[in-house]
Amino acid sequence: MRLGVLSDIHANRVALDAVFEDMPRVDGLVCAGDVVGYNPWPAECVAEVRERAIPTVQGNHDRAASTGSAFGFNSMARAGVDYTREQLDAENIEWLGTLPTERTVADGRVKVVHGHPDDPDHYTRPHEFAPDLLGEEDVLVMGHTHIQHHEVYDEGIVLNPGSVGQPRDGDERAAYAVLDLDTMEVEERRVDYSIRSVVDAVRAAGLPEQIGTRLLDGK
Repeated sequence: MRLGVLSDIHANRVALDAVFEDMPRVDGLVCAGDVVGYNPWPAECVAEVRERAIPTVQGNHDRAASTGSAFGFNSMARAGVDYTREQLDAENIEWLGTLPTERTVADGRVKVVHGHPDDPDHYTRPHEFAPDLLGEEDVLVMGHTHIQHHEVYDEGIVLNPGSVGQPRDGDERAAYAVLDLDTMEVEERRVDYSIRSVVDAVRAAGLPEQIGTRLLDGK
């Protein structure tokens, strides 16, 4: 069984479209949260995830958009939350609010969380990856850091596929991963997309310009 693994789409429809165009054959998809936030296509990205019935957990931006509370967010993140709430109808805001903080897929072999198994808001960076993060599942999928990385242990795999819509690991290309549960291998994948068109759309939407320009260097 092969899973396409996504995270941190952050309302970047252009990057999400590029990922789906690039993705090889998979048997299913999963998303580690933050479908919305920052970029100017929250409605389109929520619609895509829902139409494809992608199992998804709630990221901190998803939660903030559902509640209207952006406590602790910087000005860019707060603007993204406000914009998201303006663009989504009540049904889709409710959908964000009802997303679980963790879920298992692939007959219980894969656990998906946003930040950490014990704390959905914790940024689990690559140096913190360890086999003791794994529970009974073979694979733990996390997002939140926007840093693509994975480690294979005797006990299983810890995987962050990176961010589709706002990479922060120095590579500006959209990130995702393909997980092969038969061979227990991970393919980290990156794909080019038209970042300039996103920069223009951010500006046209009246969002802080840095939301777009930071995409140019993947930081």
